[in-house]
Amino acid sequence: MNRDELATFLRARRARVTPADMGLPGGGSRRTPGLRRQEVAQLAGMSIDYYIRLEQGRGPHPSRQVLNALARALMLSQDERTHLFQLAGQPLDPPRIREDVPGSLLHLIAYLEEVPAYVLDARYDLRAWNPMATAIMGDLDTLPPERRNVIRWVFMSPDIADFFDDDEKGRFARASVADLRIAAGRYPEDRALQALVTEMLALSPQFAELWARHEVEVRREQRKRINHPVVGPIDTICQVMPVPDRDDLRLVLYTTEPGSPSHQALRELRQLTLSS
Repeated sequence: MNRDELATFLRARRARVTPADMGLPGGGSRRTPGLRRQEVAQLAGMSIDYYIRLEQGRGPHPSRQVLNALARALMLSQDERTHLFQLAGQPLDPPRIREDVPGSLLHLIAYLEEVPAYVLDARYDLRAWNPMATAIMGDLDTLPPERRNVIRWVFMSPDIADFFDDDEKGRFARASVADLRIAAGRYPEDRALQALVTEMLALSPQFAELWARHEVEVRREQRKRINHPVVGPIDTICQVMPVPDRDDLRLVLYTTEPGSPSHQALRELRQLTLSS
């Protein structure tokens, strides 16, 4: 159980919910935004003293019943609810991030000849990729392993502006941090993941600001515009799919609308990779 993170998460989520959201009267002076502690305790059906101890990081190990009640009281999304349970030590045995990629998955991305595809682990380390991923993201094969990390690339790469405009980068950065926070709660004993967070907090003010929001959301389908230096802008549908029986891995595919200029740009990029 990560008491400090659980306490911070509860405070952040409480500040987000307004009395009107829960059908409560909003009168009177409020020193902080959101619900009062007493209101959360009342909505969750627990004593105010018990809830205060949870927010102060000194409460007992909450039961699943208590966590479900808190999730309802704080109007948590499914992703946020999962994160809450993980911070509270449910399940008790944290999963482990593995570094191997199943052979069947390697075969799959190799067969996707016109679609950029790569495999990410929970630390956002690139574990495998096909030639089209290299064509759209740069020469991944020549990078040292520590630089094959999407979080470092988004927040620290000097050439990130060549790929995304500010708005696009902002959306991507926010989604990535919200997803990484879930991983940090799910794998609290993974030293490499915790070291990545510590590193980024020290080096990137943007990362630190986003991390402080305590937003949690699993990355799923997103639309991205990639500014490619050779074929121009490519409007992609970035599909992030969990790998069956491997919660620590995701398959990421960049597809385009059939027949669109972006589809033609990807085909042109494919021809360039064949001729190089």
